[in-house]
Amino acid sequence: MKVINKLFHRNYQEVEKYEAGIVLAGAEAKAVKTEGIKLENAFVKIMDDGAYLVNADIPIYHFSRHQGYDSRRRRKLLLHKKELLKLQVKLSGGSNLTIAPVSCYNKGPLVKLEIALAKGRKDIEKRKLEKNRDIKINEKREAKEYVKI
Repeated sequence: MKVINKLFHRNYQEVEKYEAGIVLAGAEAKAVKTEGIKLENAFVKIMDDGAYLVNADIPIYHFSRHQGYDSRRRRKLLLHKKELLKLQVKLSGGSNLTIAPVSCYNKGPLVKLEIALAKGRKDIEKRKLEKNRDIKINEKREAKEYVKI
């Protein structure tokens, strides 16, 4: 199972990547492995006692109890102290950096989250990326048509 945040490369420019474990309660691990996790609007926030994944949507596991389950609750990330300190120093540097989830995957029985220290893109940069992508697609299409003839 591998879930990719499709909006990450459109909205952010990656600076550094980290691998973090994620603390899941009860049936959430089974739900992530079977039904997946939605990372589109999620972000990572560093608080006093560690890093937390905020606004990630894990749907409820259909064989579990539905009482009081919040699918968008914040979940603690497991990082080394050195990594946390490094992230805090870079975020406090004032260079408009943020931490966003890139993907979620299994590593044996564990669920891992790949996060990245990233810089946000402006609307103009997003349009340029889309334009360049469309140009490349058109070039490939024209090359295929030329080979057919």
